[in-house]
Amino acid sequence: METISENRCFGGTQGVYSHDSDATGTRMTFGLFLPEEAEDGPVPVLWFLSGLTCTHENAMVKAGAQGWAAEQGIALVFPDTSPRGEGVPDDDAFDLGQGAGFYVNATQDPWAEHYQMWDYVTDELSVYVANNFAIDPERQSICGHSMGGHGALTIAMSLPDRYRSVSAFAPICNPTESDWGRKQFTAYLGDNTALWEPHDASLLMRETGFPGPVLIDTGTADQFGDLLGTEAMAAAIAARRQNATLRLQPGYDHSYFFISTFMSDHVTFHAEALYGL
Repeated sequence: METISENRCFGGTQGVYSHDSDATGTRMTFGLFLPEEAEDGPVPVLWFLSGLTCTHENAMVKAGAQGWAAEQGIALVFPDTSPRGEGVPDDDAFDLGQGAGFYVNATQDPWAEHYQMWDYVTDELSVYVANNFAIDPERQSICGHSMGGHGALTIAMSLPDRYRSVSAFAPICNPTESDWGRKQFTAYLGDNTALWEPHDASLLMRETGFPGPVLIDTGTADQFGDLLGTEAMAAAIAARRQNATLRLQPGYDHSYFFISTFMSDHVTFHAEALYGL
């Protein structure tokens, strides 16, 4: 592991680290905030999965999460959104290729060799962080924005015993019915739509739900609202009788200004689950 940077932050440490990944076959970079309490022993952890075009850095710098996490004694992990580097396939479009891994394991060429982001986030990086830092693997929650909201919801519902709570900002909720989903799933997973369904949060909500609490915030002025499938998620939550709060925030768009406004709500929400309050 290479330490790229470590900075004092709200009494704790905001670090950036890189390591060789077996899952992606590339060098991967992630951000990790450790609160002051980590000096005395393992602390609970909140994962933040970012959206299209982002790296590990966007939420780490713009979301304003560290101060709220420090108050609650919670670590934050900021993974990258895709493999990167020389020889890693890419596309000219912003919503496919590098920066747009969609948190799936690609099965189609040329993506399959490196784009194994489901395994990277849920298996490799999860174990790596727990083995190298003062993280309590028994107390984990997950959050995300846009494509990362899709990732957070699908990962949480697929691994319900691992995460105590899940939240999302403007998540892509119904990708099998959206241009933010059909295009990428065809490229990464092929034409068999049955292989897409485990990565559709609205379908998973109807079929299995989530045993813990769910919080979703989406802005009414979101410029990508037609691509998110919020209505499908609302219907699935109602059909499932899921313990969930879905809020439409008046006037807010898809930006990090929106995320930073409601980040304190999300960290507090997860803290209640992580500490069993």
